[in-house]
Amino acid sequence: MKKYYLLVLVITGLFIAGCAAGVKRVDTKEVIDLSGRWNDTDSRLVSEEMIKDALVRPWLESFKSTHNGKLPVVIVGTVRNLSYEHIAVQTFVKDLERALINSGEVAFVSGSGERGELREERRDQASHSSEVTAKPEGEEIGADFMLKGSINSIVDKIEGEAVVFYQVNLELHNIETNRVVWIGEKKIKKVVKRRHLGL
Repeated sequence: MKKYYLLVLVITGLFIAGCAAGVKRVDTKEVIDLSGRWNDTDSRLVSEEMIKDALVRPWLESFKSTHNGKLPVVIVGTVRNLSYEHIAVQTFVKDLERALINSGEVAFVSGSGERGELREERRDQASHSSEVTAKPEGEEIGADFMLKGSINSIVDKIEGEAVVFYQVNLELHNIETNRVVWIGEKKIKKVVKRRHLGL
């Protein structure tokens, strides 16, 4: 009888050990591509590369030379997900914003979502903060340029193998004139192989 209970305990222990999940921490910049879908690495690398390209084009020096060296003020507008899959577009937008701000080549203002909260805070300060520290209305800096774009994808698959193609298009618009001053394009192609392809 003891052997039977011992055997049950060993089998149960092995079953529990086999079901246990393993977690390993990795560097956030390490490239891990499990599914072949758009991921954090794509978002970071595409944003950095496209912003780097945008900032070496003639529009930037042209603006500075006609505005006494002043940095252009940029805002990120809508980036549309036109791909076949769910993409966390806000993560990509934040990557674009970070690359722009950290470049030191442009000034950056809050997007429409943040502006409402900031305006509410100024109204609250007007009622509850001292006159010396309250921030006045009507002092916001208007943007000179808006960055807009889209993420598109194409999937070609057959018998456990797929080619996933992404194309990211960005355009920088002069807000005053509606003139497009820069167009950027980045393409990514991935080959995915697995038995059960659910792309």
